[in-house]
Amino acid sequence: MVIDASNWVVLIVDDEPDNVGVAEKVLRFAGAVTYTAQDGHEGLRVLESIMPTFVLLDLSMPIMDGWTMLARIRENPNLRDLVVIALTAHAMHGDRDRALAAGFDAYISKPFHIKSFLDEIKACLGTRARLT
Repeated sequence: MVIDASNWVVLIVDDEPDNVGVAEKVLRFAGAVTYTAQDGHEGLRVLESIMPTFVLLDLSMPIMDGWTMLARIRENPNLRDLVVIALTAHAMHGDRDRALAAGFDAYISKPFHIKSFLDEIKACLGTRARLT
């Protein structure tokens, strides 16, 4: 399935350059515009100048983790409805439920599969659209 992501603007927040690089490559190949940040603090600064279609947010990062960044996003009236997808290596039993309970819109575990990555994102966006 070909996914047209040409209208997507995506912020990827992750401290692992390899994870950022792969996600960015896949998204750009599909036509998305991407921005990156290495931690939650930097991610919040990026959000001062762009309004992405969604954020891919790692949970465990130095300086400011994804849990804290998500809380700040949800506290901000200008950002609270932003779609935030947890993209994380936290893949133990209960981690997905914990992330969703914290306010993430969706959850994708790492390592993600390049062939299904865009389909997973599209499914996440579709779920959000049905909920709003």
